[in-house]
Amino acid sequence: MVARLPACFSRRHLAQTLVGALALGLTPSWAKPPANASWPSQTVRLVVGFPAGSSPDLTARALSEPLSKALGQNVIVENKVGAGGNIAADFVAKSTDGHTLGLMINGNMTIARILNPKVPYDPLKDLAPISLIGKAPLVLTVPADAPGQTAAEWLSQAQKAGKQLSYASPGVGTVAHLGMELLKTKAGIAPVHVPYPGNPQIITAMLGGQVQLALLPPALSAAQVRGGKLRAIGASSTGRSPVAAEVPSLSEIGVKDYQLEIWNAVAAPASMPAAVATQLSAVVSEIVRAPEMRTRLFQQGWQVVGSSPEGLRNRIQSDTKALGDIIRSQKIELN
Repeated sequence: MVARLPACFSRRHLAQTLVGALALGLTPSWAKPPANASWPSQTVRLVVGFPAGSSPDLTARALSEPLSKALGQNVIVENKVGAGGNIAADFVAKSTDGHTLGLMINGNMTIARILNPKVPYDPLKDLAPISLIGKAPLVLTVPADAPGQTAAEWLSQAQKAGKQLSYASPGVGTVAHLGMELLKTKAGIAPVHVPYPGNPQIITAMLGGQVQLALLPPALSAAQVRGGKLRAIGASSTGRSPVAAEVPSLSEIGVKDYQLEIWNAVAAPASMPAAVATQLSAVVSEIVRAPEMRTRLFQQGWQVVGSSPEGLRNRIQSDTKALGDIIRSQKIELN
């Protein structure tokens, strides 16, 4: 079904939107809006909580140009780095200009408050879901010279090694951290957690022998595997994922009932009118599903979804429960 923009869009906005939509290969069927449009009446900010060149930043910049064309206003990407993306999420939650959006990862929209009660925003109350953009599994990755000729053999060796092994994550409470803690209970392994500032540092640590395993985004792990520096043991999806098709799922090597995904999404302050949020969701969803954008996001390691606000809200609620259960069962706390 083709997206319809809100009735408050102007004729000028509609004309610009048509140009943008046709450039994306879309076939709009939007009703003619009245001339007294009000939204968007100024530049739209798309806030990212991670630095330039990071995965969320790349996705935001890929989205900004077609979204600008579709809305008839400039869409600028603004990086507000810190606290694992929570500084940016809090900024979006408290924005009152009506033209601020956030490109967020699942941690910022789910378990931020569970992990740290001092986080100054409530993901479930202070953010309005717009659209789930893409999802991906994490890939359990080890050095190329890790023991075991096969993934199953490596797992057997890891079970025997116990706490002699250590694993890296981009920080306490990240999905990679929680996912590994869950994997420990499902796979019968016991590596010790070593947090790092980010995935580039994790790869350096694995190549240098400081840590022996990590859950990495598929695009990042694939580049190292192709270069012969790391090995992919298994993906955290229930079956083989399109974005890591060459990697078996962890269930294929004997880890049962294990499933975990990372995802990114567009969100707005909860104060955004529901009608605007719904129609904006339709526009964002249609943009990311367009063939050119789908390919671009796939190259970044994302399986495109595109969802309604309700679809994203359901995902937030289910992940909040699942990840919250890991936090509570493993007694994970920020130091």
